[in-house]
Amino acid sequence: MWRLAEKGMMKTNSFSIFLLLAILTAVSCNKDGQGSGGDGQKDYKDEMRNFVTGISQYSKNLHPGFFIIPQNGQELVTSDGKANGSLDTNYLGAIDGQGREDLFYGYYSDDAATPNEDREYIIAYLDRIKQSGKPVLVTDYCFTQTKMSDSYLQNDLKGYVSFAADHRELDDIPAFPPVINNQNSNDVTSLTDVKNFLYLIDPSGFTKSQFIDAVNNTDYDLVIMDLFITENDIDVQFSAAEIESMKHKKDGGSRLMICYMSIGEAEDYRYYWQADWSSHKPSWLGTENPDWPRNYKVKYWDKNWQNIIFGNDQSYLKKILDAHFDGVYLDMVDAFENFE
Repeated sequence: MWRLAEKGMMKTNSFSIFLLLAILTAVSCNKDGQGSGGDGQKDYKDEMRNFVTGISQYSKNLHPGFFIIPQNGQELVTSDGKANGSLDTNYLGAIDGQGREDLFYGYYSDDAATPNEDREYIIAYLDRIKQSGKPVLVTDYCFTQTKMSDSYLQNDLKGYVSFAADHRELDDIPAFPPVINNQNSNDVTSLTDVKNFLYLIDPSGFTKSQFIDAVNNTDYDLVIMDLFITENDIDVQFSAAEIESMKHKKDGGSRLMICYMSIGEAEDYRYYWQADWSSHKPSWLGTENPDWPRNYKVKYWDKNWQNIIFGNDQSYLKKILDAHFDGVYLDMVDAFENFE
């Protein structure tokens, strides 16, 4: 669109240029649900803060000590979204840690170093979160062993807990390093005890029993996994007894089991998806994510979407709580970027 506009600018006067830019801006805003008379008056960061805070209050009322860990969207920790802004104490009080992807590797492509400018931008927020007493969990995407080693080293130097994922799909337990970075034989009962973690949310290469055995054969302090696994083309939920059985490391120490849940996008392979949504979309359901097929943008501030996620006995979060997970890892918290 901008290339076509540039061609036209060569033949127009300044008023026409202004008018063309105004029209393009209006069209762009309205496509994203912004602009006059719509959702454009919203503070999209604040709407996500409120969403995460509601999730936290609901879960902690039912299970005190339940951990809330948002992934990405680190800008939410300050009131104005700027790294040097005032900390948003309500939001910080609602979360127990902060997750972040691609800090040192994988920001633009897997196994490639994240550019300094992007890395330093993120670190400015992560350091403030860490200084406030909240652990930072970093997932880098790299598969060359020297880069995996460097990822662990750089995160250690910053005081972040890290995992070097050799598959972007997070579908395996990496064979490298042969000994877990910062392996820890102590019992782990809080996020501040965590020295290492495993991020394994795509169990498609395992049967349920194989998955449980594989996790039980590791010494990771914390495991992030999905609530469901597909068996015989049917999504099957892990039971509370099965989650409890994975809360012990191979060396005998206790560990934390954290459940992945996307709150800024809807996934058409989840139990809540209704078949007629493809042709008759609810008002809060947006377009498909071109980078992740079968994932759809949502107006995450809409009560109908939020009711799917938390607040009632049929909600996604209630299923996670009933399965005896120790906490939840909230993905797509940075969905506010889709609307700003």
